[in-house]
Amino acid sequence: MNDRKVRRRRRSGNGLVDVLNAFLTLLVIGLVVVGGGAFFVASQYYGEGPNPEQRVFRVESGNGLSTIAQRLEEQGFVSNSLIFSQFGSRVEDSSVVKAGDFNIAANASMSDILKELTTGNPLRYAVTIPEGWTVWQAVDRINDDDQLTGSIDQLPQEGSILPGSYDYLPGDTRQSVLDKMQVAMTQALAEVWETREPDLPLDSPAELLILASIVEKETGVATERPQVAAVFVNRLREGMRLQSDPTIIYGITLGQSTLDRGIRRSEIEAQTPYNTYQIDRLPPTPIANPGIDALRAVANPDEHDYLYFVAKGATPREGHVFAETYAEHQQNVARYREIAAEAAAQSEAEAETARQALEAEEAADAPQ
Repeated sequence: MNDRKVRRRRRSGNGLVDVLNAFLTLLVIGLVVVGGGAFFVASQYYGEGPNPEQRVFRVESGNGLSTIAQRLEEQGFVSNSLIFSQFGSRVEDSSVVKAGDFNIAANASMSDILKELTTGNPLRYAVTIPEGWTVWQAVDRINDDDQLTGSIDQLPQEGSILPGSYDYLPGDTRQSVLDKMQVAMTQALAEVWETREPDLPLDSPAELLILASIVEKETGVATERPQVAAVFVNRLREGMRLQSDPTIIYGITLGQSTLDRGIRRSEIEAQTPYNTYQIDRLPPTPIANPGIDALRAVANPDEHDYLYFVAKGATPREGHVFAETYAEHQQNVARYREIAAEAAAQSEAEAETARQALEAEEAADAPQ
């Protein structure tokens, strides 16, 4: 009887141990499975990716991380979209992805890719319009950009574009880029008009824009713009004609070509709406798209009594010399003509030297 009780107690004790052993075994197995799974996920996330070469990946505006992960897997950048989106969103500092095109390095890990999409800089696509270009030149450049879609079939108003660089995403329409340029000019012109000198001889923002376009075409030296603007403002106050050569050229080309020659006497004397040698005050529209500095120069010109200016040297970058009287201006013009004649003679001499050298080279190579 006693032996039977002892055996029962032994069985009872052994059963508890068995249960504990089984529990511990399951616990260890669970830890191994969990640990192994975690190791697998981490190795997939931080290890080399399947993409064998550097490629561009595009993030569309409004795409969430799950959508981006699926597209990355479909395009061969990552091996598992679920790991990328779920694990990445928990271990990285940010999972807010930017829109745009991104350069993804060859064999980039999921971690590297997510960091690039959240903290890197998208590739920049932009259209740049130089100061002083006409709308014809600007639209031609926009239409030539093969990353844009659609077309611009009608030229906008001259002077309605603010020069500068405008970013876009590939696939944007050409019209949307043009719209940005025009909105920028509208805003810039309104702001400059509000800060103008109160006694300017200009009646509207449109007149300021027209004069700024003339200033822009008259000088390629940025620091001269306020000085040149003041000459034209002084002329308007004195009731003098502006007598600007670029206005003659615009009357000939209407901004839709370039004049690759000098202005003829007949063109100076021609009656066109843009020829400021023949008309009073301003032409009917701008003759180009002025930049923000030209607008500001007209709104706040220098204070001086100059009424004339002429080129200082043979190239535009040398700037101009200014005069208060016509007699002084004529002296400056005579000096300019001497400089221009010397530059032309020097250019012709250099061309002749080059021709002679070419002839000598060909003669040396010819059979004797």
